[in-house]
Order: sequence, then C-alpha cells, then structure tokens
Amino acid sequence: MNFLTIGHRGIMGVEPENTLRSFVAAQQAGLDLIELDLHLSKDGALVVMHDADVDRTTDGTGAIADKTLAELRALDAGRGERIPTFEEVLDAVKAPLQAEIKDVAAARALAEVMHHRDLVSRVEVLSFHDEALAETSRLVPGVRTALVASRYGTDVVQRAIAVGAATLVLNIRRLTLEVVEHARKADLRIIGWVVNTQDHLRLVRALELDGATTDYPEIKRTGRFTA
Repeated sequence: MNFLTIGHRGIMGVEPENTLRSFVAAQQAGLDLIELDLHLSKDGALVVMHDADVDRTTDGTGAIADKTLAELRALDAGRGERIPTFEEVLDAVKAPLQAEIKDVAAARALAEVMHHRDLVSRVEVLSFHDEALAETSRLVPGVRTALVASRYGTDVVQRAIAVGAATLVLNIRRLTLEVVEHARKADLRIIGWVVNTQDHLRLVRALELDGATTDYPEIKRTGRFTA
C-alpha cells in the first residue's frame, strides 16, 4: 500500500480546523484522506468539532451538548466559517474520511448516517474509546475502524484486536520499534500523528508506517522523497 497522508481536521495548520474551508483546502492539496471529529448537539445533530466545548475554536462559550444546532450555527468557527454538520462535509468534499468519535452515543448517530448514505467504503471510524469502536462494529457490519492512542505500550495491539480495529493511529512521540513490531505481527496498519516536521516524517518513514496525519499539506509533497 502507498504511504498515506491524512489531513488533520482538514489542514488545521493553514485553515480553521474542522471547517468546510479547511476540508476543501485539504482536498485541493491532494491529501489522501481527511480526518475530522464528531460530537452530538443538544438536539442530536452530528456536528464537526474536536473539543467537547466551543470555547477554543469559536467566538462562543459552553459545551456542545448544551447547545442546539441552531445555536452552534450562530457561532464563528474562524474566518467567518460555521460549525458544519457531518453530512455537509460529505457533500462538500469527495475525499475518503476518517471520522473520530468520542463516545457510544456518537457511534450510534454516525452508524445511522453510514447506513443511510452507504458510507462503509468511504468512512473509516476512529476513536480513543474501545467501547465506541465496538459499538460501531456492532451497528455497521463491514465498517473499518481504527484505535487512536496517545499514551500507550504494546498493550494497544491487544486492545485493537479486541474491538476488531484493523488500524492503529498512534502518537509518534511515544512510538517505539517494539510497538510497531507487535502491531505488524497482528497484521495491523499503523498511522502516525501528528507529523508536522521533516524529523517526524523521517521517523514514520524509517519505521515503515502506513501513513501520517498532518496539519500541513507540504507533508504530502515531501513524504514520497523521505526515507
């Protein structure tokens, strides 16, 4: 498989993260996949934002779960962008997506959209939370899932196997050859995140990972020449 470059929340190093503007820019830059994050609004809408609250990335304050979609839409998510719904992203770009979910409730809402729009081949579901991945696999037969981990040891491999994930998305600052070898023995793919420098890129290429999640589109252009 070719080395994959994945746009982190679009290309958040260049454009406001998790906005349509960022996703369109990531697609135009030629990144292979686009990663985004999902939360549920108070009225059950599947909205695209990383944090559980709106404080960091918008001009508002408070938890997403305490706001209706209409209230969220009134906020500025950067450069005049609005918080998009997941379905708006599906319509705005054609690229394959990695959708990160934070809990079982989001897994259930995402499963409904995946069934309705036949997204098994287009959307890979990511999570730090084992139970969210297990629920996704139960609800969406054939779905591709990936376990994300920031602080981990070789135990992350067994966690992935237990929930049926085929891929590990791992913090490169903690990645070791031992973890990579364990994952390869289990036939797991490995994506490194976040890869924003040439040193990070050299590391993921030296470890022969399957791809890199990046904030910057330049990684796509330089990745093929880095060994």
